[in-house]
Amino acid sequence: MYIPPHFEEKDMAAAEALVREFGFATLMSVVDGRPWATHIPLELVVTGDQWRLYGHIARANPQWRTLAGQPEVLAVFMGPHSYISPSWYDQANVPTWNYQAVHLHGRATIVEGKQLEEILRQLMSRYESAHASQPLSYDELPRTLLDKDLHGLVGLEIQVDKIEAVSKLSQNRNEASYHNIIDHLREMKAYDASRIADEMDKRKNTKP
Repeated sequence: MYIPPHFEEKDMAAAEALVREFGFATLMSVVDGRPWATHIPLELVVTGDQWRLYGHIARANPQWRTLAGQPEVLAVFMGPHSYISPSWYDQANVPTWNYQAVHLHGRATIVEGKQLEEILRQLMSRYESAHASQPLSYDELPRTLLDKDLHGLVGLEIQVDKIEAVSKLSQNRNEASYHNIIDHLREMKAYDASRIADEMDKRKNTKP
């Protein structure tokens, strides 16, 4: 990923938090010589300095079949983002986009059987507790339904070997423009706009 030096996110705790919050990722690899992308939730597990991702894809998806010979993958986690109008600067400039993203590069291994079930159990527990008013556990689902589901899935374990993170938050603007951008973002109704404003506000005292 191209990251101008002043937009590089060096705080790994912030990068980890983004991956955990925006866990619905784009998983990329090469299939038959062409780029291939699959949109799936990926669960991050951090042990010391080692990051691992866990998830699953459909068995009908040809992406998993290529991983034995070409295990290198890229998982892209897109955080909040928002358009930035040139009218918000105190001097003539061009429009741009503020955003946060994390790219995790690694090597994928196929997972099946009980380990795949544990991945599904953890994913369901996380998202049920976050989104359902009456959460269900994986083991509450009918076994016949689970067995059918397992037959159509392939699990993935990705050992991360490179972390790239970007927080493009108008760090290259002067103080007047920086604070003006925050004010205008807070006036917008879009959820991402307020999130970008919050991130900029948190960092205003550390702005170069």
